[in-house]
Amino acid sequence: MVSHGQGDMVQQLLLRLADSDHNGWIERVVVTHNLAAPALEAPEVGWSFAVSELFNAAPTGFGANHNRAFAHCDSEFFCVLNPDIEVASPELWQNLVQEASVPGTGLAYPRVLNPDGSVQDNEREAVTPAALLRRHFLKRESGRVDWISAAFWLVPTAVYRRLGGFDERFFMYCEDVDFCLRLRLQGWTLRRADATVVHDASRSSRRHWRHFAWHVRSLLRLWSGRALWRYQAASS
Repeated sequence: MVSHGQGDMVQQLLLRLADSDHNGWIERVVVTHNLAAPALEAPEVGWSFAVSELFNAAPTGFGANHNRAFAHCDSEFFCVLNPDIEVASPELWQNLVQEASVPGTGLAYPRVLNPDGSVQDNEREAVTPAALLRRHFLKRESGRVDWISAAFWLVPTAVYRRLGGFDERFFMYCEDVDFCLRLRLQGWTLRRADATVVHDASRSSRRHWRHFAWHVRSLLRLWSGRALWRYQAASS
């Protein structure tokens, strides 16, 4: 996970991860401090898994941070996890691993809820100009699931390595779209596990101009790249 000065939130999530991991599914957690921050404090009994902390000298993009964390991954699966995720179910990891282990699976993910209990839109259609028009202006959803928001993923390590991880030319936003479309083009599938988490999404691009500018630049990069249009042609 990547922390942007969210030490307290990360600390609490680590405690919840330890509480929910009754069967030792989690081998290592890599926390990247993208902003200057003190080291995390382990509980008196220690963590039930290894914890590695990376401290960036300067802020780095979402994809680059996760690619560097992946360099520390020596397990069968690699998890992309936001600090603002709430996990509770002890069956979460077993069910995610079960789905991620199905042959041909490129990515497993849980059902994601908003804090008010409503279903979050983490399953989405490919982000084309037409799809944005339908979604935001016509308020129509297509029902297609082409990509999954990267708030919580479990990816087989071999798949992540084969794809080369995230495209680091995306600083923030749309790197998860690009990753999923490249994954689908390679013939792998996206599988939702029988598991639920809560995500307190901030939607920063709707409130802060800098995030909005990053979002627009990422959309332009996605639209000018090959993955989106190759995927659209293959799935039409």
